[in-house]
Amino acid sequence: MKPLTLIRRCGVAAALAMLFAGCAVGPDYQRPALDLPQAYADAPPAAGQRYTQQDIQRDWWTLFQSPVLNALIEQAWTANPGIEAATAVLRAAQENVYAQQGYFYPSVQAGYSPSRTKLAGNQGGNSPGVQGNGSVISTTQNTPASEGGSAPFNAPVIYNFHTAQLTVGYTADVLGANRRLVESAQAQQQVQRFQLEAAYITLASNIVAAAFQDALLRRQIALVQETIKANQDALALTQRQLKASYISRLEFAGQQGALAQARQLLPPLQKQLEQNRDLLRVLAGIRSDGTLPAFELDTFRLPQELPLTLPSQLVEQRPDVRAAEEQLRSASADVGIARAARLPQFSITGTAGGAASQFGQMFWNSGKFFELTASVTQSLFDGGTLKHREAAANETLRGAVASYRSTVAGAFQNVADVLHAIDSDTAALRSAEEASVAAQEALALTERQHAKGYQDRLALIAAEQNVRQASMALAQAHASQLGDSAALFQALGGGWWHRNEQ
Repeated sequence: MKPLTLIRRCGVAAALAMLFAGCAVGPDYQRPALDLPQAYADAPPAAGQRYTQQDIQRDWWTLFQSPVLNALIEQAWTANPGIEAATAVLRAAQENVYAQQGYFYPSVQAGYSPSRTKLAGNQGGNSPGVQGNGSVISTTQNTPASEGGSAPFNAPVIYNFHTAQLTVGYTADVLGANRRLVESAQAQQQVQRFQLEAAYITLASNIVAAAFQDALLRRQIALVQETIKANQDALALTQRQLKASYISRLEFAGQQGALAQARQLLPPLQKQLEQNRDLLRVLAGIRSDGTLPAFELDTFRLPQELPLTLPSQLVEQRPDVRAAEEQLRSASADVGIARAARLPQFSITGTAGGAASQFGQMFWNSGKFFELTASVTQSLFDGGTLKHREAAANETLRGAVASYRSTVAGAFQNVADVLHAIDSDTAALRSAEEASVAAQEALALTERQHAKGYQDRLALIAAEQNVRQASMALAQAHASQLGDSAALFQALGGGWWHRNEQ
């Protein structure tokens, strides 16, 4: 049989096997029923902001209007090693899908086996390459009669033999086991895809949060340094008053304590600033000797409109929910794989080739051979191994369903928590603004009274200190509102579905 004829026949057999193949065994995937809430939380709009039903753009961080932040995130997406690792895992998962899909096609192998053999002359019969009358037609060495009888019948025979063959094999996917394997591999590939999308969103969100923290810490450090300077001035004033006997030693010691307390606030803030900048360097993929921008709180703008998509859309937008669903899909396919392993397995194998004592004679008509074999294999006893593997796959599927529902519930909780945080930020910011205005008014009154001699210098320093404390509380409230507004974009999915478009 010619090799091409063999391939055609095996191809026909494979096509017939696929034609008669039924539906794949095991459950077909269906998304579990979900009891979705009608709303995330009863949160009122934030001050100066409003919630709108809108799609989330891929580069949502640009809404804070900081070109420096935008450039840092774009750099991080290309330099962060975590993104590179997640991308490589995704590519590996895709290659596994391609590899599993290859089992749908017949395998074709070519083989060539040359050999050289010496047969003892006293074994009788003819060796390959020796004619029926005993005359040697290949390379031989005859032993003299004095060493073992008369030649050539009793002489050892040394001969060469060449075999070349083409083997075509096909495992018919009659019960759909390979289809379930491909389905499982595709689901795992999608898991890695959504984990990569989650890595992009998390990276951007972490950089945004670290940038806000950098700006807040710089503002706090500046205010503490102003407080230290004011307390130093107050201490110098009280020292002069002590020398003039205008105040007691106890009042002077109190001012010394106030200066020491102000100085104690500075080192922890400086430590947090440097550690936060170390985090920014790692997130952005910047070396320790690289340039890292400094952020200022006043350069960020709070978005006037915040997105609030429908609850039914959240299960489609959250990459962690989508990844959990793909894990569920993979577990469903694994049940079919385990069930198919307990059923008959079908395979077809065809071999064609030639054999001869001389290389050039392998494909003479006298040396050609072929074999076409079909087989069905059914496990009769395996000690319950396959049965328990199917039971384990079913339990894994139940666990995947519970894990998926838990992930969905966690996603809704995340959105609700962020909405409540924004609501709390609204109240905190309003109170901080009122306190700041009151402190500024008190300072203005104290300055006028000091100018007229009604208040001493210490009262003015105390009023200035109250303004700085109010400014620090206001900066904290503003940074919290910025951070929670950014967290809402992440909680609602981060707009990953637009990344490939842009």
